Amino acid sequence: MHTTLPLTENNISCHSATAGRSVNANAKDGYDKPHKKIIIPNVLARWPWPRRLSPFYPEVSAASTAWIAGLKAFSPKAQEAFERGDFGLCACLAYPTARKEHVRAGCDYINAVFVIDEYSDVSGEHEVRKQKDIVMDALRNPHKPRPDGEWIGGEVHRQWVFCYLIFNIKTYTTDRFWERSIPHATAQGQKRFIMAYDEYLEGVVQEAIDRDQHLVRDIQSYTEVRRRTIGVGQIFALLELGLDIPDEVWLHPAIIDMVTAAYDMSFLTNDYVSYNLEQARGDAIHNIVTIVMHEFDTDINGAMEKFLRAKADVPKWGETIDSQVMEYCEGVGNWVRGHDDWGFESGRYLGSKGLEIKRKGWMSLLPKEGPRESAVGPVLVGSLL
Repeated sequence: MHTTLPLTENNISCHSATAGRSVNANAKDGYDKPHKKIIIPNVLARWPWPRRLSPFYPEVSAASTAWIAGLKAFSPKAQEAFERGDFGLCACLAYPTARKEHVRAGCDYINAVFVIDEYSDVSGEHEVRKQKDIVMDALRNPHKPRPDGEWIGGEVHRQWVFCYLIFNIKTYTTDRFWERSIPHATAQGQKRFIMAYDEYLEGVVQEAIDRDQHLVRDIQSYTEVRRRTIGVGQIFALLELGLDIPDEVWLHPAIIDMVTAAYDMSFLTNDYVSYNLEQARGDAIHNIVTIVMHEFDTDINGAMEKFLRAKADVPKWGETIDSQVMEYCEGVGNWVRGHDDWGFESGRYLGSKGLEIKRKGWMSLLPKEGPRESAVGPVLVGSLL
């Protein structure tokens, strides 16, 4: 099968792998051999959704960043690196036409989920399970104050859900309130969001188990886990909160196929841009590039075609429902584009060279730095790209 995965300029030594093949993460295996360049294909060249950015980006992204900084989840140095990720940009690319309050909700959500990402990436299974339980308790009980000394992720998510899923106001400081003008979230919408978050966190726990066991999965089993850890289910659930669409629509095979394809494109494009940094830090087991070097058989074009075919097959339910379904489908398609653009435009994975790398279509392979430092939080991407 033709692949659009990023490949090094040298031939990659590949071999078959059984499901969940266990390997020594430090072994000089096929995926760990030195190469000079990594090719980054323009995988969304034919994607029909163009890049668009919310006009509220400067205001809402800055406000969201200030909220997270005020919670002091990281050291000052790690907070600086965290802000280089520009997660507000991701939300503003994903929700380019939404109202300001909705865009702010997206900024806060993506900031919150990456707090989980930073802590879980350096934690073992037991600790990640505790983190999951804290977050889910906060989401289900936003009125309940979080206990003293608890992991900060609980308060991050309590504040978020308190403001956006339950009330018509939002407050992250004692002296400022914003009225929320997006429609009040329905009970069904809230339920679907909580379910999506639970599935995401279960995937994060499984990732920690795989990391502890130095487990390299095959493509099929990796895809099943990665569809959860990419965290897109909650993004799409946010698109649903203001919509009144019955369950029979959400459960239609065409909608399911379209959303699944969007999951796949999201994690594939994310894995492409993050692989170099992850392999340099010795943390690339949970990445499709590593998986493919063991089992060379995947193709993003197939996911794209599946999405477009499923979207064309969405049936008609009547004008009231159809207009909402179209709004949802447009939101899902735009997310795929915005998420990919963010990977190159932010400093999260490629430092200040993302747009240059996108233009050239390749980047230099970073030298091994070894595992991440024990301190929690991101570090600045070096200048070796």
